[in-house]
Order: sequence, then C-alpha cells, then structure tokens
Amino acid sequence: MIIVVSPEATAEDVDRIVARIQESGRQAHLSVGTERSIIGVIGPDSPELQDMFETLPHVESVHRVTKPYRLVSREFQPHSSVVPVGKGVTVGGAELAVMAGPCSIESEDHIIQTALAVRDAGANVLRGGAFKPRSSPYTFRGLGEAGLEYLAAAGRLTGLPVITELMSVRDIDVVARTADVIQIGARNMQNFILLDEVGKAKKPVMLKRALSGQIEEWLLAAEYILAQGNPHVILCERGIRTFETAYRNTFDINAIPLVKELSHLPVVADPSHGTGKWKLVTPVAMAATAAGADGLMIEVHPSPDHALSDGAQSLTHERFAEMMRAVSAVAASVERTVPQPFVRA
Repeated sequence: MIIVVSPEATAEDVDRIVARIQESGRQAHLSVGTERSIIGVIGPDSPELQDMFETLPHVESVHRVTKPYRLVSREFQPHSSVVPVGKGVTVGGAELAVMAGPCSIESEDHIIQTALAVRDAGANVLRGGAFKPRSSPYTFRGLGEAGLEYLAAAGRLTGLPVITELMSVRDIDVVARTADVIQIGARNMQNFILLDEVGKAKKPVMLKRALSGQIEEWLLAAEYILAQGNPHVILCERGIRTFETAYRNTFDINAIPLVKELSHLPVVADPSHGTGKWKLVTPVAMAATAAGADGLMIEVHPSPDHALSDGAQSLTHERFAEMMRAVSAVAASVERTVPQPFVRA
C-alpha cells in the first residue's frame, strides 16, 4: 500500500502518519520527493486499512500496490533512483557507470596493472573478484582476503571506487570494509539470508540476475535488500541459461527496458558473462547502452589466454579502450555520456 502525502504537510505531519502506520503493526518506508512525499506501507493490507489511512490528516490518497514487490516498484517511487557509489561516481545518472577489471584478482601487480589501464581508458569503477564461485571445486577460487587487500590498494592508487563479490554472510564485514559496492552474484540471487544482511550493511549493492531467474523473482530479491532499509540497490543483467550452446549465456536485452519500466532501480549490463565470448562483448555492450542500461560491467585482463578464470570473455587493455570509444558513440545517440579517458598530469 502507498500513501501519498499532501504537499503542505510538515515533517511533523509526516511523522504522525508514520507513527500511525507503525501502530497498526506495519512498517513505513518514506520516500521524499521534490513535490510530494510517498510512504510505503509494508505488511498485510485490506480495504478497511485503506479506508482508515485515507482519513488521516494530510493524506492526499492511498493506493494498493498491484505487484508482489513494493519498494522497488515504480508505483512506490515514480522517479528513477540514482545510486552513489563513491568518489563522485553514480549509477543511474546521465553518465554511464563503467565497471571494469579482471574476473579474479591474481596478484597485486596484476590488479594494479589492469586498474591503471581501465582507468586510463575511462572506467570509473574498478571490479575484481577475491572470492569466486566456481562450478568445480578444483579450479581457482580467488585469493580471499589477500585479494581484497590488493583490490583496495589498486583503488587507492587509481582513485577508483571498487566493487567485489560477497558470497557468504561470514565474509560480510571484511568485504564491506574494502568494497564501495557489494556484488551479489547470480548464484546467490535468492540467498535470502545473505540479502537480508547486505540490506543491513547500508552499502550500495549490485544484485545480479540468476542464471534462470525470472524478472519478478529478481525484483523480489531486490525487495529483500530494500526492506532492510538499504535503498542503494543496482540491478545487473548478466545473461540467462537457455537451450542455446553457441555462447555461454543468452543476454536478455529485453530485460533492460522492461525492468526500467517496472522498477525505479538502475540497471547495469554485463556483456562479458552475458555472452562468454570476447568478440561479442563490444556489440552487446553497445546494444545494452542503446536499450537504456545505466552502466556496463566488463571483464578486462592483460593476457586473457593466461587468465585463471573467464579468459575467453575478457577484453585486453587495448580492446577495452576500443570498446569505450564504440560505446561512446551509441551513448550520445540516446543522450547519455561515458566517462572520459584519464589524463595523466
């Protein structure tokens, strides 16, 4: 249920409405707009409850939410969210967020070398995996806390905010100390205990769509995070599993405009995982930009044929710079911009 507060209501008036919602045994989530405030009522609703809220002073209207997800819905918040991710970088604004770096951090020199290259080409967020979910327990699964230390050092050197994946509740404190953005990977999209905990952490969270995740399931997973009081959630389309075997996953370009219609949350595209082939990364990144993506997540490696994970879908430093130039032309056609290459002093 959504309560629209009249524009002349004071902060004290809004507090009284919130108090009445809480007295009814429900939670209140306040969204303050430029013209009106909207209060989301979380909990069981009924026509009688709607009638009761409509009688409160300074309530302009009350609407029952038609979707199973509420806080992430456009019905709750009509305007698009812009998520700050540190160092003056946002996701959801006019400028695309470009998150780039290796799938796995292999050494301190490796992440620093790549961080400098992607920053120089225009990336404004550094990605790197320290804890890696792998299909086989015998493949490289990341450097763990040492990898986080190397990532933090690369972030400090380049001035880039960093994003890294959290796999387990047990690692949330150490990951949150390093990451400007916590990534929840596809395999954990419906790990509801983990979603609750990152909601409490109050750090920006990027939630990847599961391999077979339906749009509604994806948005309900985001709802878990927002319901814990964390509004800074970014969605990431990274391809879904279908019958096709010619590439790693099927990148669902439809998801980008559809989710942006259903939800106010920003959407990032991951064409690296979405295709699994480096030759497809640039054209799919261009397509995602044209479809309205608010950012891109790109895997970059200095020598992909020697990468410890996901080399086949990683761009070299030079190819990443070429991709940035190609995406820039598409972004301009949809009134977006890309970060400019770094100019060394």
